[in-house]
Amino acid sequence: MGLLLYYITDRKAFAADEPTRRRRLLEKIAEATAAGIDYIQLREKDLPTRDLEQLAKQAVEVIAETKKLATDHCPLSTALLINSRTDVALAVEAAGVHLRATDIEPAEARQCGASMCGAGTPARDLSPRSLTISVSCHSPAEVAQATASGADLAIFAPVFEKKDSPNSHPTGLSQLREACRHKIPVLALGGITLENATSGIAAGAAGIAAIRLFQENEIATVVSKLRR
Repeated sequence: MGLLLYYITDRKAFAADEPTRRRRLLEKIAEATAAGIDYIQLREKDLPTRDLEQLAKQAVEVIAETKKLATDHCPLSTALLINSRTDVALAVEAAGVHLRATDIEPAEARQCGASMCGAGTPARDLSPRSLTISVSCHSPAEVAQATASGADLAIFAPVFEKKDSPNSHPTGLSQLREACRHKIPVLALGGITLENATSGIAAGAAGIAAIRLFQENEIATVVSKLRR
């Protein structure tokens, strides 16, 4: 398994009106897909369900269209995960869902495929499929719990201090190293830069998760440097 790269979206970081923000975000999602990002987490927590579902559907379509344009010798495998909302993920046929500590357990998210989901679409009317599930973790113990509960990925944060959150308490590399001993891919999140990413990987992280690193830079260049 190569280095996993995980882009977390934040359309509000774009300085524009709402329609322009959404358009720019979809362009960034296409760019991330074309650059070979493995996972995109649609993390637009402020959107009402209907708006989130519409944006998620557009993101699914953008990713599918970008994959079609890829050359045969370089297939793309970007997977879209919806933040917290398993119902929306099922409704738009996204690849999976990202769960926070306060959300349902991964096992419950998987069972949602056999019951009615809150977005209004009966799961029985959807094609049977398995969800990819990532989980937010802030300690090695939470990574152990994510492993036991059947999650596919653990997003471990914050590893480094974030410039815009000087009062946050980073876990540091020692905690990341301990977290990576569990049998689940652990991705380092929080204050990740091109300069410190190698430290996280050396500590055992299976990959890197970030918002700004991908959203504020040319993604193909970032991907190339990270995977070099």
